[in-house]
Amino acid sequence: MKILVLFDSKTGNVGEMARLVAEGAASLEGAEVRLKSVEEATADDVVWCEGIAVGSPTNMGILSWRMKRFWDETVGPHWMQLDGRIGCAFSSAGGWGGGMELACQSILTVLMNFGFLTFGVTDYAARSLTPHYGAVVAKAPRDEAAQAACRLLGRRLAEWTAIHFHGRRDLHPSLRVESRMRPS
Repeated sequence: MKILVLFDSKTGNVGEMARLVAEGAASLEGAEVRLKSVEEATADDVVWCEGIAVGSPTNMGILSWRMKRFWDETVGPHWMQLDGRIGCAFSSAGGWGGGMELACQSILTVLMNFGFLTFGVTDYAARSLTPHYGAVVAKAPRDEAAQAACRLLGRRLAEWTAIHFHGRRDLHPSLRVESRMRPS
């Protein structure tokens, strides 16, 4: 499975999330993971991947201008070449209520416009913590719950990519219902 974890990080918080997402994706045997900042990534990285996790700081409730510019200018010429790939999102803001889920939705909207199949995660990463729209944290992912959400998002990206591109139906989450966390 070819997984790209693409991120923009102004303070380093989203960069740390990206490392955790990549770690989660790499935990699935056979996953080849590239971790790239938006400044170093190329359109070839996006064309190469089968699954992508895109992370951005929350910028007034949406993705950062650098990430938007990357998709508009760098990846834009490859529009219609990316249909059917798998995508997900993650974001950090200065505090809870800072719009991280909105930022994830704006990232998912960009991915859908390029033909990516996007997903949320229904599993609980920790008590009362689900990455439905993507992994979100206030500031840095310091606590175990935030780190678990990032790793879970990456792992699920690798699983969906394995299912969709490599026929690994045995990895489907619904087959592991008994092992999934439930709210207390």
